[in-house]
Parts: sequence; C-alpha cells; structure tokens
Amino acid sequence: MKTLNQSRHIHFSGICGTAMASLAVLLKNRGIRITGSDNNVYPPMSTFLEQNSIAIFDGYSEKNFPEIPDLVVLGNALSRGNPEVEWVMAQKIPYISMAELLKLYFIRGNTSLVVTGTHGKTTTTSLLSWVFDVAGKDPGFMVGGIVENFGTSCREGYGGFFITEGDEYDTAFFDKRSKFFHYLPDLLILNNIEFDHADIFDSLQDILKAFRYLLRLVPQNGLIVANGDDANVMSVIEHAFTPCVTFGKNLNCMVQIRDIMPVASGTTFTLHWRDRQDYEFQIPLMGEYNVSNATAVAISAIHYGITPEQIQRAFDLFSGVKRRQELRGIARGVLVYDDFAHHPTAIQKTIQAIRQRHPRQRVFAVFEPRSNTSVINVHQAAMVSAFEGAHEAIIALPYRFDKIPVEKRLDIQAVEQQMRERGQMCKTFARTEDILEYLVSTVQSGDVVLIMSNGKFDNIHLRLLEMLE
Repeated sequence: MKTLNQSRHIHFSGICGTAMASLAVLLKNRGIRITGSDNNVYPPMSTFLEQNSIAIFDGYSEKNFPEIPDLVVLGNALSRGNPEVEWVMAQKIPYISMAELLKLYFIRGNTSLVVTGTHGKTTTTSLLSWVFDVAGKDPGFMVGGIVENFGTSCREGYGGFFITEGDEYDTAFFDKRSKFFHYLPDLLILNNIEFDHADIFDSLQDILKAFRYLLRLVPQNGLIVANGDDANVMSVIEHAFTPCVTFGKNLNCMVQIRDIMPVASGTTFTLHWRDRQDYEFQIPLMGEYNVSNATAVAISAIHYGITPEQIQRAFDLFSGVKRRQELRGIARGVLVYDDFAHHPTAIQKTIQAIRQRHPRQRVFAVFEPRSNTSVINVHQAAMVSAFEGAHEAIIALPYRFDKIPVEKRLDIQAVEQQMRERGQMCKTFARTEDILEYLVSTVQSGDVVLIMSNGKFDNIHLRLLEMLE
C-alpha cells in the first residue's frame, strides 16, 4: 500500500464542504490528481473548485471511481449507508478524515495557530492570516470561507506558520472527536463558547469538556489567547497547562479593550496592556464582536514579533470574508447583505453591526433556520430577542422541516407571536417565493435587507436583486 506522501490520486467524497474544497485545492497545487463528488453544490465553494479546475461528480456513487484512487477523504457529512462510503470500505481502499489529512500534510512541522470559539472563527482566522501575510511571514492557512484579500480559503505558505480555523464539530463518522483535536496548536485563540451543534453535543457541559481537552494539547511553551469577558471561556482556561493572555473590556483582563468608537469607515479602539504602552487600532469592520476578533489577532501577532504598525497596515487593507456581512448588491436603492449567521447570538450581533453601518435605514432581517441547532427548539426562547435592532424580522420555514420530530421542531409561529407581543415586527413564511414577493412589494430605496443562513437559501440574494431591477 502507498504511504500518504506517495499518494498521486486522492478522491474527496463531500468535496463541496468549505474545508474539504480548500484542502483539495492545496493538494492539487502540490501536483496530486484530485477528483471529488457531492450532492450539495452551491457557491462560493462550487465556484472556487471550478476556478481551480477540479471537476465534481454530481451525487454519490461507486461509478464515480472509474479507477481506484490511492486515498479517499471522507467528509464529516457522510455516514454509513452512503454509496461511496460502503464501496470504499468494501474495496479496502485507504480512507482518512479531512482534519487528519490537513494535520499530516500541512500542519505538522510548522508553528500552528488555531482559532476556536462558537462565533467569529472565520473572520478572526482570515484577519490573522492577512496580518501575518502583510508582515511578510508567508503563512499557510485554512479558513472556513473565501478570504477576499487572498481570493481563496487556503494556502500552503512557506514561512513556517500554519493558521487554521478550529471547528468543534465532529471529524467523521469513524472519528467523533472535534476537528480541532487534530491541529497541534502552539497558539490557541479562545474567542467565546456557547451551546451549539445540538446534533453532536448533548449540553453546554459537553462542549466545555471538549475545549478543556483541547487545552491539554497546547505545549507549555505555547500561548492561549482567551476572551476574559466570556464566563465559559474563563471556566475552561482554569484547566490550562499553558500561559494564558486574557483580553476584553473587563478590568481584570491582561489586555483591556478601551474607547470603542464606531466611525464612518469601521471601528476604533485602544488596547491597554498591563506591562506595556497602549496601542490604538482601527478596523474596517463594524460591531464590538469584531473588535474582540481583532484584539485576539493583535495579541497573537505581537507574540510572534509583528509590530503594531504592521498590524494596523494589515487592518487598513483587510477586505473581509465572503458571506460575512457581504454586500451582494444594490438594486432600486435597496442594499442586500449576506451573512452566515445561524446561532441567536450571531444573528443579534450581525444585526447590531449592520445597524451600526446603516444607523438611519430600515433593516429587514431575513433568516433561514438551517443548521442542525437552529432548526430545533433548543434556542427558541433566544430567537425571540435575537432580532432586536431590525425594523422587521422575516423567518423562513426551517430547512427540511418534515424531517424534524414535532416535539423538537423550532416553532417559528410561536417566535413570531412572542416577538409581536414585545412590539417587534415579524413575519413567517413557508416558501422562499413568498418571502421574495413580500420584500419586493415592501422595501423602498435606502432600505437594507440582511439575509442570514448557513446554506444557499434557494439563491434568495441574487433572485431578490434581479426582481428589484
């Protein structure tokens, strides 16, 4: 059997996942032949693969293997019963998870920086990678989204650093550990921790346990950069074997965030270190949670010798990430934004950031419950207050509604009723077409439509822009 480094043909089953597509491109750039298959193909990853000349088989089938590959990467969305999983196992073809392959091919041998937390991982990882790049560090990186400055979600890099978005979701059907256990962190960012991924974790305590185990993997000569304003994060770092730097607005934090001020081009803030001078920064991003993201980046960069001046130059040039407060277009004077938010906290903070950018305009917040957590009622009470700040909330029927047991289902009618009782405008719709018709008949020039989903949402963004033309 060929060893991993001798593999010349690798097949990705589930290639259109963000990390899977990214890793496929990294390996293709090494000269390895890549094939892939998926049954859930939509931008931006389908476009990304096409731009990198990687063909995709539509659907899963043993017919997608006209020749036997050296190795098969099985995405974590696949399970027993999948035709390709069953064929690969029956043929005794070597298989591996995305996270393990990333570790073996790209992370091992480099200084590993891992960004974790329930919210903000993609933006923080993107910004950290860009800061290191502008400082001339030539980092490799793997991000859960397309970084506008790079035009890609991944790069190998040759500067001795690899920066990874550390997802707590499970690795594969044959490896139920969180992905971040594979990433060998030398520096670990802990941004925030909330209950999420209800299909994987039974409780917040289960998630906290996973993060505590992760801390055991950071060496004593490493560093943990932790959000001191987050009680769950603070409870986790009590178990650290590694030096920690805490940051936040809390007076007890080692790096205190002060003087947060929204400006026309973003947000300014000051970082006060206990043992050094204050540093003033400005980011082209809105929302206090992005100040927190940028603070973690600044602390990490300074730890590796990057100057505040280099950090600010990178902040000035940062263009953001696709599907994170991304302005998809303007039609008839209506601005249409796209965001990946699907957890109540993320919804609330995204609306606040958009409101900060457009303080005098009506914001229509359109949400599709699609993630495995948002389609069930575990966060139903939090959903009622998540849309504060929006002129009106518009909630779609949960994705694959008929597959969810009634007793576990998110009750969007109940959410609508409770929001109306609180004086918040809200409407619920069973079909995307009905949402589009309502928006076209309601929005006016100057209004903002913020569309939030972690999926393609029936391509509602472009359809709305076309209907408004």
